[in-house]
Amino acid sequence: MESSSSSAADPSHVSPAGRLQDFLDPPVQHLASEVLRVENLRKEYVTARGRLVLFDNISFCVAQGALLAIVGESGAGKSTLLHILGALDSPTSGDIYFASTLLNFTSPSLAANFRNREVGYVWQFHYLLPEFTARENVAMPLLARGESRKSAMQKAEHWLDQVELGDRASHRSGELSGGEQQRVSLARALITQPKVLLADEPTGDLDGRTAGVVFSLLERLHRNHGLTSLIVTHNAALAGRCDRVLRLDKGRISEEMPHVV
Repeated sequence: MESSSSSAADPSHVSPAGRLQDFLDPPVQHLASEVLRVENLRKEYVTARGRLVLFDNISFCVAQGALLAIVGESGAGKSTLLHILGALDSPTSGDIYFASTLLNFTSPSLAANFRNREVGYVWQFHYLLPEFTARENVAMPLLARGESRKSAMQKAEHWLDQVELGDRASHRSGELSGGEQQRVSLARALITQPKVLLADEPTGDLDGRTAGVVFSLLERLHRNHGLTSLIVTHNAALAGRCDRVLRLDKGRISEEMPHVV
């Protein structure tokens, strides 16, 4: 956000539904309302000075419909954790369950298909393609999965309306304000109708007033569309508006009451 050949032995060349099913191992029994469960997760890197353990033995679950903030100091591993939850990175050890099924990180093509169908992403920087219009940028995830241009553009217009930018559909990225660019990226994240929204400092590049407007829009879309949302933020006020707050600190994770963040 994959090229193919005729080799039947490569799992990336089966049907899209087949690739997604292969990524999800057989179900295990957890609470039906859980969307994500993390068990004993560890992430480490090998450096010239030895092993750097970013976090170790962290476990938590996220219920369907939750609006959850992840907070912590810079460098604590918040973004890395979000990348692992969205199959953009893999853990050193530990398990992640999505809708009660164990995620399988062994195939990049399976992971890419999972990302495109089940998870929406919003980053601190909008990553809009400057040569394309807002409408075309929002449509990109659908075009990437092979949907017709006409259908993708119609859905893109719908989602631009959802973020109150229907009248800016034909504008390119450089013709939009910072807040408008981030709202376009939010529409792009949701056009595939994902179950989970992952947002990494989605208001980090915005001024205070615009950050509040964008977060209010995110909250409304979260509620209206039944999303499960995990948001990494340094903004204590915004974290306090979430249902739950998890703090990542010195490789461990703990839960805090939202109003005391």
